[in-house]
Amino acid sequence: MSRHSITESHMRAMLGVIDEARHDKGDEVPPRSLLEGLGRLVPCDLAEFGEVDLPTRCFFGDQEVEYGGHYPMPDSEVWWRFKHQHPHCVAVERSPGGLEVSQLTDWMATREFRNLALYTDYLRPFPNMLVVPLPTAPGRIRMYTFSRESTRPFSERDRLTLELMRPHLYDIYREAARRRQAPVRLTLRELDVMRAVAKGLSNDAIARQIVVELSTVRKHLENVYRKLGVSSRTAAVARLFPETP
Repeated sequence: MSRHSITESHMRAMLGVIDEARHDKGDEVPPRSLLEGLGRLVPCDLAEFGEVDLPTRCFFGDQEVEYGGHYPMPDSEVWWRFKHQHPHCVAVERSPGGLEVSQLTDWMATREFRNLALYTDYLRPFPNMLVVPLPTAPGRIRMYTFSRESTRPFSERDRLTLELMRPHLYDIYREAARRRQAPVRLTLRELDVMRAVAKGLSNDAIARQIVVELSTVRKHLENVYRKLGVSSRTAAVARLFPETP
């Protein structure tokens, strides 16, 4: 499908959503107005944004906008039990942010998906979804999801709309993350340690890299946690480097 399939009026609507989000000075990351605008551009019953750190099972910045009615909050433990059945999550986990916009029917037939425990126990009543993955750190999933109760596939215009907007979605995410990030004074050595943590290095590996004792690394981490008001490596990295791909 060519870009000429996007009409001038629809393109203006897309630009309007981007402009509104860039001027949204709220505290949420990304701005909630962006999710609301995307839900208007791509007709759906439920529009969501979420990020999850897989090693720690921590969720960040979950947002949702309901268009088709009220949907009860599903049990996250069920998602962890059956996430290996979710083709989008599996693909995004293997290639963080490197995938194109895709819908469920790109991966499997709707009938096949509805027979999975992931659908019957967690995602019901949504047999159809369109996903926009954004860049993030290894071991994380960060994406927008648009779900429909209908089995009618999303259109190629829906897909193209989100593919064209995706670079702007990531830029807006980073801008919002930087605005939210309050200044924190860390020493140069503490920053060295946290950059190594962000790369996934263990405490032992960090000690070898910066040539200090293991106990010194632990002390630096304790100081960083105290200054940031967090209690884990994942939370500290998310606080210091929220936009790191």
